Amino acid sequence: MTMATITEEFDEATDVPDIDSKYRLIILAAKRSKQLQRGARPRIDIDQTKHKPTRIALEEVIRGRVPFHFNDNGKDAPAAES
Repeated sequence: MTMATITEEFDEATDVPDIDSKYRLIILAAKRSKQLQRGARPRIDIDQTKHKPTRIALEEVIRGRVPFHFNDNGKDAPAAES
């Protein structure tokens, strides 16, 4: 997956909650991908044998299935553990 593909999906996604930049999208997806690699269950219906954790995580974030909040200092808080 290229950055252009990610950018297109982000631009086309209408219900991405409070994600104000592509950078934040990538950070959230990376944190969620680590959780999936450590054994967390996907929050979307997707075949894990055909998709890598990074792709699953990106889809979860785009679909709004990964809760997050902002810290007072303006940095992201880690995505909620499964």
